[in-house]
Amino acid sequence: MTTSVAILNWNGVHHLKTYLPSVIEYAKSDSYNVFVIDNGSTDNSVEWLNEHFKEVQVIELDENYGFAGGYNRGLSQIISDRFVLLNSDVRVNKGWVTSVNKSMSVNNWKASAPLILDDKNPDLYEYAGAAGGFIDKDGFMFCAGRVFDYFEKADSKYRTDREVFWASGAALFIDVKVWQEVGGLDDDLFAHMEEIDLCWRLKNRGYKVGVCGSASVRHLGGGTLTSSNPFKVYLNFRNNLIILAKNKEGCVPVFIFRRLILDGVAAIRFLLRGEISFFLAVVKAHLIFFSMVPSTLKKREFEKTNRNTEKSNLVGTYSKSILIQYFLKGKIKMSELSRSDFK
Repeated sequence: MTTSVAILNWNGVHHLKTYLPSVIEYAKSDSYNVFVIDNGSTDNSVEWLNEHFKEVQVIELDENYGFAGGYNRGLSQIISDRFVLLNSDVRVNKGWVTSVNKSMSVNNWKASAPLILDDKNPDLYEYAGAAGGFIDKDGFMFCAGRVFDYFEKADSKYRTDREVFWASGAALFIDVKVWQEVGGLDDDLFAHMEEIDLCWRLKNRGYKVGVCGSASVRHLGGGTLTSSNPFKVYLNFRNNLIILAKNKEGCVPVFIFRRLILDGVAAIRFLLRGEISFFLAVVKAHLIFFSMVPSTLKKREFEKTNRNTEKSNLVGTYSKSILIQYFLKGKIKMSELSRSDFK
């Protein structure tokens, strides 16, 4: 089986200089190929790669197509059995690919990720995936090891193989056959939550998604858009609504209306805190979402008619509101949530 690690780059030569050496270092012992998909960079990324890492295969795109579009176009040019979508600001270690591949084989997972640790503080889990992703009844995402802005220590608690709802896009392993079956990432999302949408579509077809507890990588985070960027807030709110409308079972108007109310509360909170740009980002997200409803519902119908099973895989769903548990009941760790409330 061939495994290809693909790093998407956009004006990130500084990240390539810092993190690419570790990816190259273990490529031979871990038996994987390394590609860099350049998303129309205007810095000297391609020139630097050609000068310093001739063994890396560079795929040049003519413009920035975002995370989703960039990977879709780049991976279409790679022949492999398994893809690894690796962020450019991720530090890896020996055996990371071998360990995840083994877990996928043993557990029959079609997509997976290693544990995601904070590169600045490896004793803590990192925001983008931590120890595996879950989803509550309203479509809010959280992780083992990270619920909203609370980060747990990366101790032995979550260092076991587990089936989850979604795997981190910072280091996403996926079998090429199912990648092609579901059509890759959704270009319309551009960036943020596209891996959650992908995993959700896999789950709706009955496939399993997991996290490998014996492998970990270190992620810097915020390499392209920081958490304080209004555009990131806009993408997160808009994309969350899109993937809910595409994938969640039930009556679309009912669960979208409930979610819009919750988003409105968040927007008012931004306004009261004087974060006007964030408030406007939420408003814009809602307006753009409504303009995308017709195309989103078409995708929903397409996914529904192209399933190969009548029953979705609901493992990793949480039957209660993570907002209530976190903000009102003070349950800031996933380990404090009742296991009986998870599927």
